[in-house]
Amino acid sequence: MPRRRLFRAAEVVLAVLLLAPATACGSRLPESDFEHRERATPAQDATPIRVGIVTSATSPVGGSAFTGPRDGAKAYFERLNARGGVDGRRIEVRECDDGGSGVGDNTCVHRLIDEDKVVALVATTVLDYAGAPRVSHARVPDIGGQPLGAAYDTWPHLYGIYGSLAPRDGTTGWNGKQYGGTEVYRYFKREHGARTAAVVSYNQAASAAYARLVEQGLRAEGYRVVTEQVDFALPNFRAVAADLKEQKADLVFDAVDSHGNARLCEAMDAAGVEVTAKVTNVQNWTSTVQDDYKDAPRCRNALWATGSSRNYEDVGDPAVREFRDATKGFETHSQWQVEGWAAAMWFTDAAKSCAPQGVTRACVDAFMSRSQDYTAHGLLLPVRFERLADPPGSRRTCLSVARWQDGHGWVSQGDMNRTCFDVPQLPYQQ
Repeated sequence: MPRRRLFRAAEVVLAVLLLAPATACGSRLPESDFEHRERATPAQDATPIRVGIVTSATSPVGGSAFTGPRDGAKAYFERLNARGGVDGRRIEVRECDDGGSGVGDNTCVHRLIDEDKVVALVATTVLDYAGAPRVSHARVPDIGGQPLGAAYDTWPHLYGIYGSLAPRDGTTGWNGKQYGGTEVYRYFKREHGARTAAVVSYNQAASAAYARLVEQGLRAEGYRVVTEQVDFALPNFRAVAADLKEQKADLVFDAVDSHGNARLCEAMDAAGVEVTAKVTNVQNWTSTVQDDYKDAPRCRNALWATGSSRNYEDVGDPAVREFRDATKGFETHSQWQVEGWAAAMWFTDAAKSCAPQGVTRACVDAFMSRSQDYTAHGLLLPVRFERLADPPGSRRTCLSVARWQDGHGWVSQGDMNRTCFDVPQLPYQQ
């Protein structure tokens, strides 16, 4: 079923935005999709199909914070090209680093759309998507982007990796509000008996605002909520850890940066805090956990991640195995790479459908606008785009869940297509 996670965009990026000083459902893709094509005949169009990828590869929050989707998409296109491309045509990728600024983003959008004449944007992952209105007005499909802001619930022709039910008529969501479900909190309550949840934040506006959103969702699910706030400049995580132990918290959610999370975990280990789960998000679902939390082994092994895509460690799944084979040269792996790979696959499916009449912006956009329950051949939970006049009051939503275990990495917890709950949809603003 389609789903929209509660406060998804904020969950993925708000903590990262604090980082001025930060440390760095469907079928398998047929083998024929990657088979060599016959050499193009003179009547065939053999010119490359040009796509653009905009990434905040350099930004105030660190060079590697946003590059996962880009790397996954490029890996897909490289393998596709090695096996014949789309109807004999290569995919030519034009990249642009917007530097994490709105000005830089507008510059990238102008260059790719107006100068490079790309057919589509793929796997957009940027800190400030200021160029979104220009993309929409040019009717350039933006496929599989990460919703780090409200753009994918605001503008037509933009198709985020998790879908949207909003009108997308230039106004965000419904009357400026977006809606999301409480399935993450329902999962830990129903599957693991959690009853007390702590939310840790900085005394900084964006961090505190996100913490309030998490608290709202937790309370809607009947949790006793413990709020913990630390000074942004001089955070006392030891005091937080001591109170977590005193309050007997089952779960810990946070609105702090990656470095702060590691320090929080170290303090929790030092204080002997044991929790059912230290819950993180898809952006932190990476193979670097062993190093990032090297001084907090107990807390490290209590890390859980939730998302909307199939665990990159599930190599028994054919689609994941294809991804891992193509990226075996990567130093690290991440869930965002999987989602970038899925975005590139989505564009490829659209381009193949358009090949007989010509791969144009309009044709690719028409394919995308008809997308219903798209799964990237099993890598994503079903994604759909509708334009509902009113926000849904409740929905059946599913989620992918994994737990970190030393020696095994991220271990999936059940089938993401069956880990589903009927949950309320709550309003929020970014």
